[in-house]
Amino acid sequence: MNADESSLLGRGRVATRLPAQDLDRARRFYSERLGLEPVDERPGGLLYRCGGVEFALFASTGASPGTFTQMGWVVDDIEAVVAQLRQRGVVFEEVDVPGFRTVDGIAEIEGNYPSKGARGERAAWFRDSEGNLLGVGQPVL
Repeated sequence: MNADESSLLGRGRVATRLPAQDLDRARRFYSERLGLEPVDERPGGLLYRCGGVEFALFASTGASPGTFTQMGWVVDDIEAVVAQLRQRGVVFEEVDVPGFRTVDGIAEIEGNYPSKGARGERAAWFRDSEGNLLGVGQPVL
């Protein structure tokens, strides 16, 4: 048994929570721009499910700093996803810093997270209506 299996947290599921200062505005963004509808709704929160994983938007008076990726999707065809989201009005971040640059919204990243078994990743980022920084990534095998 590895350490994760012996830990009560290691047996739990992880779920992302994203703040929304205006939950109705956020719901419209996720529906109109991302094509996602909540699977459950409670006062002050919306629950979404993508690929068997859940994330929630919750009403918050605090704002996200948007200075790091708060949630991301792993996709098979990043160009198709970026094109579809752009057609829906999503604006992708452009980054140009030493050693890291996006071209048409997509960056080539050397190395990768150990669990993905890839040599790199292609990635793109955008902000939701609440300023949360979201990403899409495609492992480079």
